[in-house]
Amino acid sequence: VSSPAMNMAFIGDADPFTASIPATKVELTVSFCVLYTQGIANREWREFGRTEVIDNTLNPDFVRKFILDYFFEERQNLRFDLRLEKPLTGIPGKKCGTIIVRAEEVSNCRESVMLQFCGNKLDKKDFFGKSDPFLVFYRSNEDGSYTICHKTEVVKNTLDPVWQAFKIPVRALCNGDYDRSIKVEVYDWDRDGGHDFIGEFSTSYREMSRSQSQFHVYEINFTVAIDFTASNGNPSQPTSLHYMSPYQLNDYAMALRAVGEIIQDYDSDKMFPALGFGAKLPPDGRVSHEFALNGNPQNPYCTGIEGVMEAYYQSLKSVRLYGPTHFSPVINHVARYASAVTDGSQYFILLIISDGVITDMAQTKESIVNASSLPMSIIIVGVGPAEFDEMIELDGDEERISSQGRYAERDIVQFVPFRDYIDRRGNHILSMARLAKEVLAEIPDQFLSYMRTRGIKPGPLPPPYTPCPPPAINPLLTRRVSRI
Repeated sequence: VSSPAMNMAFIGDADPFTASIPATKVELTVSFCVLYTQGIANREWREFGRTEVIDNTLNPDFVRKFILDYFFEERQNLRFDLRLEKPLTGIPGKKCGTIIVRAEEVSNCRESVMLQFCGNKLDKKDFFGKSDPFLVFYRSNEDGSYTICHKTEVVKNTLDPVWQAFKIPVRALCNGDYDRSIKVEVYDWDRDGGHDFIGEFSTSYREMSRSQSQFHVYEINFTVAIDFTASNGNPSQPTSLHYMSPYQLNDYAMALRAVGEIIQDYDSDKMFPALGFGAKLPPDGRVSHEFALNGNPQNPYCTGIEGVMEAYYQSLKSVRLYGPTHFSPVINHVARYASAVTDGSQYFILLIISDGVITDMAQTKESIVNASSLPMSIIIVGVGPAEFDEMIELDGDEERISSQGRYAERDIVQFVPFRDYIDRRGNHILSMARLAKEVLAEIPDQFLSYMRTRGIKPGPLPPPYTPCPPPAINPLLTRRVSRI
């Protein structure tokens, strides 16, 4: 998404013959149905709800339903407001449908803005190619609805599109209100008109104009580390915590999916390093506490949570569970990457899933104390029936963790025993939802504590609002468009 280059331009010149006649412009747009209910005492009409907009149909069937309380003893008046409805005529003897019109006073703003947008690593939608993305811009209206105000050209066969710069009146974009919401949707163009939705984001004219020459991207990097020690039991046996049942996910897979499916929406490229520890690796049987689940130590990245799940299942077939249980190597692995980022542009989250006693406790404490000064958080999920005393100690909620007399700069560890959140009725979806809510509860505060202590802010303050600023040309900027 680009920040605007603001150019002052007159949209139209005043007509001297009509200048003395008081008038205002209105903009008419197709709208939809709004339901109002009437108060019993004061008889005032209040908006209860509104339907969605349905495109490209002569007979809209709205999905949105209105649920109201029905009182047998009362008269309940309802009003269905379609703004202005007129029949369309043109072909004698044939009904051509109706047009529904809504009006809003147009501001006197005469600015124009030059915008240019680009996309980065958008979702692939075409089976044989990449995507053919285009953008649709919507201005929010006074009543909270949205009206389309611009559509870009289609850029063919790319996941990193750069759309042509375009000039648009500010009144068309936000009706002169710098803080009014602007929604942008990203679609993959299809020849048959059934364009695939890629994603959307919301911004405002003020937000786009304030960054000037800055390029702000804040990215969360998600890494997984899975315990492959022998205490988990033989994966081929149903008693194992790693058992791959054809009917349901094991605890490791449930924990991985529960946390990963939430976090993945905050990781822009959806490429996740996935590590294992405590196993003997083929072909020579060496023990590793920091190995790539996909078998490629030079590129341990997996595509999406599904890619991580697949790499996890494949590892269970190729490695031999062994031991001991060392946490520090995988913590240091992520810390090496986090230490290279000091501007707050990236934040790292490590998910460790393990079944029991930590055998390198002193080294793990030292690793956590060192990592506490980095843009990094650690989530530990304990699976199985163990007591997890060491993991509780690492959590640091009761007492700040220390190593060799040094205390952690901040609390970066959240530990949760999965068994406390498993639904007793066997509802795995509910179990995963409970787990995800708990383990991710502290991440926002941990993220903010790092940014605040480093004095890192999202961006400069917006410029003061001036309805008619002096002519200026600001540099054209580009911000990323990624799926929300």
